[in-house]
Amino acid sequence: MPLTDTAIKNLKATGKVHKHFDGGGLYVHVSPTGSKLWRQFYRFDGKVKTLSYGAYPVVSLKMARDLRDQAKALLARGIDPSAHKKAAMQHERELTENTFENIAREWHTKFSERWEPKNAKKILTRMEKDIFPFIGFLPITDVKPKELLATVRRIEARGAVEYAHRTMQYCGKVFRYAIATGRAERDISADLRGAIPPPKTTHRATITDPVKVGQLLRAIDSYEGYAVVAYALKLAPLTFVRPGELRGAEWAEFNFDKAEWRIPAGRMKMKEQHIVPLARQSMEILEGLRSLTGNGKYLFPSVRTDTRSISDNTINAALRRMGYAKEEMTGHGFRSMASTLLNEQGWNRDAIERQLAHAERSKVRAAYNFAEFLPERRKMMQAWADYLDELRKTSVQ
Repeated sequence: MPLTDTAIKNLKATGKVHKHFDGGGLYVHVSPTGSKLWRQFYRFDGKVKTLSYGAYPVVSLKMARDLRDQAKALLARGIDPSAHKKAAMQHERELTENTFENIAREWHTKFSERWEPKNAKKILTRMEKDIFPFIGFLPITDVKPKELLATVRRIEARGAVEYAHRTMQYCGKVFRYAIATGRAERDISADLRGAIPPPKTTHRATITDPVKVGQLLRAIDSYEGYAVVAYALKLAPLTFVRPGELRGAEWAEFNFDKAEWRIPAGRMKMKEQHIVPLARQSMEILEGLRSLTGNGKYLFPSVRTDTRSISDNTINAALRRMGYAKEEMTGHGFRSMASTLLNEQGWNRDAIERQLAHAERSKVRAAYNFAEFLPERRKMMQAWADYLDELRKTSVQ
C-alpha cells in the first residue's frame, strides 16, 4: 500500500530499524533514533543496490517519488542510477572548482614566474578589478561570448581601448590553458575578434628634422642639471636604447676593450640579450662618466642613493627643463629619431630593426639573433655618431 504524508509523520522510533515501502523499490528507512530516510533498492547487473535520497520531511513524499521515477527511467536505458548520481555529483564539484577565476589564477601562478614581477602583479590586479567580478564566479564552460564581450566593453567604455584588447588576449590565454588541462573545449575569445574597435595609433613625440635635431643636441650639451643626467642625455641619442634600458645600465654590462654594451635578456623588453656597439663618441662619454660613478653598480645612480638608478621620468623631466614639451620630445623619442633618419640614409632596414631590438617573429631565430648584422651595425653606429656631430656643428637656422 502506498505511503501517505500522514502515515510517514506518524512513524515512531522503536529502537530498531524498520522499513515502510511506497512501491517501485522506494521506502522510508526509520532509524532506531526516529530519523526517517528515503531509500530505494533496485537490481543492476544481477546485484541489489541502494540509492539514498535524503531525510523526510526535507525531501517530501512527492520529491522522493520523482527521484524514484528518474532512477527507473535510467534503468530502462541500461544506466546504473548510482553511477549516474556519482558522475553528476563529480560534475557539480568540477563546475564549482573550475570557475573562470580559479583557472585564471592557476594559469597566472603557473606562468607568472617567467614574467617581470611588476608586469605579473599588474595583470593579476587588472583581472581582479575588471574580469573576476563579472565572470570569475562562472564555471569556465558556462562563460559565453556575449558575457565576455560585455565584460571587456566595460573597459572600452572607460576609453581604455588598448587595455580592452589586452584583456581579451589574457582571457584567451586562460581559455586555452583550460583546454590544455581538459577543463574547456574551446576558446570563446576567438569568436570576438573585431568586436572591439582597434586602438588609435599614437606616435611617441620625437624630432626628426635635422636642423631641430642639431638644436636639441646643442641644448643637451648646455644642460646644467644633475651631472649624471647630463651624461644620460648625451648617451641617449648615440645608443637609442629604450629609456628603461638606459637608466638601468650597469657598469658590468660594458666591455671597454671591445667597445660594446651587452644588455642582459632580463633587462630587455623582448627577453633576449642585446648588443649595442659603442661609437668613439659614446666611449668618450663613458670615460667621463666613469670618473663620477664608476665605483658603483649603476652608470646613472639616483641623486638620493647609489643603490638605485635614476627614475623612469628623469630623462623626460630634463627635456622639459630644457624647454621641450611632451608633445615635442620624449626619452623614447631618440629611438624614433634614429629609426627615421637611418632609414632615410639608406642603411639596411634589418640592421636598423635589430639595433632597435624590435620583436623577432620567429622565436627560434630570436634566440640566436642578438649578434645578427653586428659588423654592419658597428659601422652604422659610428656613422650615426659622426652624423650627429655634424648636425650639432652645422644645422643652424
